[in-house]
This record gives sequence, C-alpha cells and structure tokens, in this order.
Amino acid sequence: MKLQHGLHLAYCTNIHRGESWEKTFQNLKTHTMAVRRKVAPDQPYAIGLRLGEEAARDLSQPANLNGFKAWLEQNDCYVFTINGFPYGKFHGTRVKEDVYRPDWTTPERLAYTNLLFDILVELLPEGVEGSVSTVPVSYKEFITSDRQVKEARKNIWKCIEHLEHLTARTGKKLHLGLEPEPMCYLETSTEATKFFEQMRHDRKGDLRIDEHLGINYDCCHLAIQYENPSEALGRLVSHKIKISKIHLSSALKVNPTMEVRKALQSFTDEVYFHQVIERRVGGELVRYRDLPDALATEPIHAPHLPEEWRIHFHIPLHHLPVGLYDSTVDHLIGTLDFLKSHPGICSHLEMETYTWEVMPDSMKQRNVVDQLVDEYHWTLEQLSRHGLMD
Repeated sequence: MKLQHGLHLAYCTNIHRGESWEKTFQNLKTHTMAVRRKVAPDQPYAIGLRLGEEAARDLSQPANLNGFKAWLEQNDCYVFTINGFPYGKFHGTRVKEDVYRPDWTTPERLAYTNLLFDILVELLPEGVEGSVSTVPVSYKEFITSDRQVKEARKNIWKCIEHLEHLTARTGKKLHLGLEPEPMCYLETSTEATKFFEQMRHDRKGDLRIDEHLGINYDCCHLAIQYENPSEALGRLVSHKIKISKIHLSSALKVNPTMEVRKALQSFTDEVYFHQVIERRVGGELVRYRDLPDALATEPIHAPHLPEEWRIHFHIPLHHLPVGLYDSTVDHLIGTLDFLKSHPGICSHLEMETYTWEVMPDSMKQRNVVDQLVDEYHWTLEQLSRHGLMD
C-alpha cells in the first residue's frame, strides 16, 4: 500500500504457516487476498513476503518466478520487502534459538540472503526500493570468539558487494536490514552503532555500506530494551545508519505481581523464545532468556521489587490494555512521531504480529484474516493522525 512521502505498508506473511513455495503461494491466494479485499480492494496492494530457504529455492526456479510475477500483475499486487530472518521452519515446531541458525558466521546465511535479493530484484516495481530483514548477526550465546565476529562481518560485506552488482545491473536500490533483538549479538541501538563502526573500520572509505546495509527497526524489540524511540532512532541516524525497514510491532508489558505471574503461564509455549527484560526500582535491567526462566524466579520484595517486565511476545497492534496486561504501543507511536518529523528516513513499514498460533484465546477472538484487517485499520488510523496517509 502506497502512502505519502514514498512510504509503503504491508503485513508480514510470516504469520501464516508454510515452508514450501506451494504452501506460501496458497497462503497469499487465500489469506492475503482476503485481507486485501477488506482493506484496499481498489488500489495497488503491497505484500511483505516471508520466504524460508526451502521456499526461496522453489521460487527461484524460472517457471515459479515467472508465474508469481504474472499473478502479482494480474492482481495489482507488488512485493517491496522480504523477511529473511527465519531460515527454516517457523511454525508448529520448536523454533526458539534455532531461528538464529544459520547465522552470519556461516556461508549458508550469506547464500540464502543473496538468493532472496536475486528474487526480490525480479519482483520490485520500477522506482521502489527493496529490503530484506535478517538476523542481528547472531545469538549472543553462539558467539565465543572474535574470529566468529570477523567472519560475520566478512560475510555481510560479501552481501553488500552482491547488492552493489544487482543495483548496477538493474538500477534498483536494495538494502539489507539487521534486526536487533533481545539476547542477540545486536540488541540495542548502541550495540548496532558500534557494529557499524567495526564494519566501516574493516573497509575504510567504502561508502557502499551506507547504501546497502541498515537496521530493521522492530518497535517491539527496542521497546523491550526500554529504549526511547526518538533517542534510539536519532542515534542510528546521527551515525549515518540507514533505517532499512520499520517493523510496526508491540510487546507485552506487565507489573509482575503474583497474580500476573500466574496469568502469564498462558503465554508460555514450546515454539518461540519470549525473552524478558525486568526493570527494577532504580533502573537496573535484568535479562531472562525465556519467559519460563523469569516465571521460575522467586518474587522480589522491596526495595528491589521489579517495576515492570517487558516480554518478547508480539501482541496485536490494536490490543488495548486489558486487565493485567499492557503493551509497548507507546514506543510504536513514538516511532511514528519520529518518522513524521524526519520524512524520508525510511520508506518501508511492515506490521509483524507473527504469534497468532500461540496467542492466548483472549487475544484471538476472531480468525486470522479479521485479526489482520483490524491491525490494518488501527495502523492506517495512526498513520493518518501523523499525516502519513494520502
């Protein structure tokens, strides 16, 4: 969906189960088109595509790719971004730390990401930039030596070179977005700026990094870090780091009383990590690898009683505070405030509430299509309030 200031909005299709291209395409024909009919039936419709490695290999076959291009044209749809974070299965099985594998220390991650860009450059309409979001280098627990980090930087530079060649051949602008996430090698805006400094030090004066590498700013992830969006985005922009894409997402926020701890059992699952960052009185931050780890701790009493838990559980954008639960939607609104006051810093917006299958029943009282339609309506209203709509 095309908005003002050259913005494009889509929802990320990683909400739908499916690893093969056949299943992915079927999801587009059913769920995505059903959403489109309710949200934007009479205008070009943007798709935020999720392709795992299996689906990417399938789609890269000329017959499949040409068939998809024809389908997009027939249905007045277009693809401007691909979620290249999950390499393998993303639903219905244990994902947790495996979502970060293979990471940027490996040739497999490089080959997969390059393939995604090879596909994207064929799908992009003229005059529209293309982005792929990816893992934030690695998961912190995986990194045990400086050699691994150096290898990761080398592989990312190789990807930048690949993007330069694609841009030179096609004239289309392409950029990779590293997506900071709790407990990962990059989880804060400060860690991101330090990493970019290292990347630039590796190849002093090489300006291709400014064009082809950036940050995929996930509002949920940065809110969990208790970052202020104006400060975090301002820090990235002041360091001349491209904002490749913004994930419009919201995290679960609670006051961890005994009653809340009991209720949070309904948010635990064996599929995804739900990292928790606890803020105590005085501002100290304590990190827990997963929600069950936080729930297993003994409640803390004054004077160190936690003020708040922020939990890596993407909840619907339109979900208002209900009972025991709150959200970090204020971070998302602050991000839109920054976008309004800094037009042109990012053209790609993607709603990303992928946790549909594992949400408590109280948060999914409708089918997935209606859930996505409600997210669109909420998002479009917020964009209109910020003067970012047509």
